[in-house]
Amino acid sequence: MNTPKLLPWYARKAGVSIERAESLWRKAVREATAETGWVGTAEYWGATMSHFQRLLEEEKATLCTPCVTPLVQSQRRMLRLPLIAMEDFVTATHTYWQRSGGFPRKVA
Repeated sequence: MNTPKLLPWYARKAGVSIERAESLWRKAVREATAETGWVGTAEYWGATMSHFQRLLEEEKATLCTPCVTPLVQSQRRMLRLPLIAMEDFVTATHTYWQRSGGFPRKVA
């Protein structure tokens, strides 16, 4: 039984290897054959795809891959804090100089 051409895409999307996705595809084919009793009909292929996607979701749920996106985003914000503080300082200094008229003048 040939695998679908989009199998590598489904595997990448679920975060599993292509070999594991092929194994899940074969299991989905067996389940769909037992469920429908017919091979090659539209109902059979629909059942095969639904079983395959369910199996991929189950496999994805068992993987213990940490989500590092929030950690990276918080680090980025913390690295930007000194730059934001410097920008606020320069803005405040510029506003003060605009209001006070610049450098103090010497009166002789």
